[in-house]
Amino acid sequence: MTSQLFSHAYPFDPAYGLDLTQLLAIEPPVPPADFADFWRARYQTALALDARPRLTDTGQVLGKHRVHALRYRSSDAVDIGGWLLTPLAAAPVRGVLVGHGYGGRDAPDALAGLDDAVLLFPCFRGMGLSPVAGLSGQPYQHVLHAIESRDRYVLGGCVDDLWLGVSALVSLFPEVARRISVMGVSFAGGIAAMAAPWDARIGQLFLEVPSFGHQALRLTLPCVGSGEAVRAYQRRHRFNVIETLAYYDAAAAARFLSIPVLVAAALFDPAVPPPGQFAIHNAIPQRCRRLSVLPAGHFEYPGKAAREQALAEEVAGFFANREN
Repeated sequence: MTSQLFSHAYPFDPAYGLDLTQLLAIEPPVPPADFADFWRARYQTALALDARPRLTDTGQVLGKHRVHALRYRSSDAVDIGGWLLTPLAAAPVRGVLVGHGYGGRDAPDALAGLDDAVLLFPCFRGMGLSPVAGLSGQPYQHVLHAIESRDRYVLGGCVDDLWLGVSALVSLFPEVARRISVMGVSFAGGIAAMAAPWDARIGQLFLEVPSFGHQALRLTLPCVGSGEAVRAYQRRHRFNVIETLAYYDAAAAARFLSIPVLVAAALFDPAVPPPGQFAIHNAIPQRCRRLSVLPAGHFEYPGKAAREQALAEEVAGFFANREN
């Protein structure tokens, strides 16, 4: 299947010469000795902040949900915008935070099988409804913002945005506090993998073609995604970006997950190299992880719509199962 997908539009093989067996054998990176301390301290700082959520009813309905505009406060006094959808039929019994890819988000999605959930669709800092002065929303520039500083690097701020989104959700709907799930695709998949191990409020995690896995390996793999901007930066500068990126490695963080996680990883992906995606999956403790293999990510292929529908049904069933 991978060979059939190969496109000469790319000067590299988006399958990186690896089959499923080889991808499942990729060893995840060993995190720095103070990795967990770094993230636990960051989480405690974010948890102490007041998200100050503000809701405005848009008067719109999407599927079986009413659409509200939402704003809340994140770290560095960044104002995060997005949408919050509430069930039309009854009070919500669970909450789901839905992250977006590096293309940003223009509107909330209609998600099947989540009619009893309050859904939060935040725009991470610098993107969509969350502009920040001096922070570009263009992926190739965004991913480099403050990369020289472990404490100020933009991905850390985006993890804060997710945590404060959970805080906003719990503040507005305390009844769902014990049943919160997170969905992350591509960019947000990596952010969610970094955020979830330290936040006991998150009980389930779905990661689709997640980024930022195995940063050291990622630096060796050509792609058309944000990773290529980091590779180009490394070639131009003396600063060794792995000094920062070792702390922003979704595969390193995944070692610390202890909740049910569904990973949809692709065999072929020109934007997020599959070795990084599978490094994240492989790092998750075996008792927690579940894998759905996609033919490709960030790429059009025959039968894609049907495969996406099947995955949506699998995700709905995953979230509906409290025990997993």
